Amino acid sequence: MGSITKLARLKLPFCFLLQIFPSICKYETNQLLLLKIKYMAAFKRILLKLSGESLMGEKQYGIDEKRLGEYASQIAEIAGMGVQVGIVIGGGNIFRGLSGTSKGFDRVQGDHMGMLATVINSLALNSALQALGVKSRVLTAICMEPIGEYYSKPKAVAGLERGEVIIISAGTGNPFFTTDTASSLRAIEIEANVMLKGTRVDGIYTADPEKDKTAVKFEEITYDEIYHRNLKVMDLTATTMCKENNMPIYVFDMDTVGNLKKVMLGEKIGTLVRN
Repeated sequence: MGSITKLARLKLPFCFLLQIFPSICKYETNQLLLLKIKYMAAFKRILLKLSGESLMGEKQYGIDEKRLGEYASQIAEIAGMGVQVGIVIGGGNIFRGLSGTSKGFDRVQGDHMGMLATVINSLALNSALQALGVKSRVLTAICMEPIGEYYSKPKAVAGLERGEVIIISAGTGNPFFTTDTASSLRAIEIEANVMLKGTRVDGIYTADPEKDKTAVKFEEITYDEIYHRNLKVMDLTATTMCKENNMPIYVFDMDTVGNLKKVMLGEKIGTLVRN
């Protein structure tokens, strides 16, 4: 398998390699498939934003072990393809700071509670990944050792380059900022090729497809169109950060097992947002 990895790093077309090195045809089929997948991966480094609410699965609150396992197996699969994976998870399945204000919570303290919710989700995903043999670690935007290491760009990038899945928790570390904004910030900081927004909907539509059956899906849309159409893809701060830093977003259905790999293989199953 070491030779397979070395060949993949040459970044030559797969068919060209077969012509130059016909001896690699002697490898078992699954090894050849792995080599081909390494060439087909559409992105080298990604920031994957996961919804905390999606982690509830069929439950009304907390973490659904089945959904958590499905997420972990999908992430393990693309990590095995050589993709460098950074992750930010929301905390809506446990506590959402903004909604807490309507129940009497101070906004700042409510947002701090929401940050802690993202840490809980991150630890759960980290545990699930490690159970599958994936090297991963949790970084936190606020000092929380020994629960997680304090986040810095050099630390995150070094981990990614070592092949670790890096889960960045506690949002931006500041109140009044959503985890979507944290995802945009981290994607830009770690110099990801794309920010993947995994949702329960398979892309961006002209209207909410769960409420409007006539809604039409976009295969591709610009940030300006999102502004003009007033589409609720992410909050305005997160969207503006991606626009100004030329960070593409790909919105897709993460809840369908196998979709994350399809995105990595370049299949158009969601919506691309770009300048």
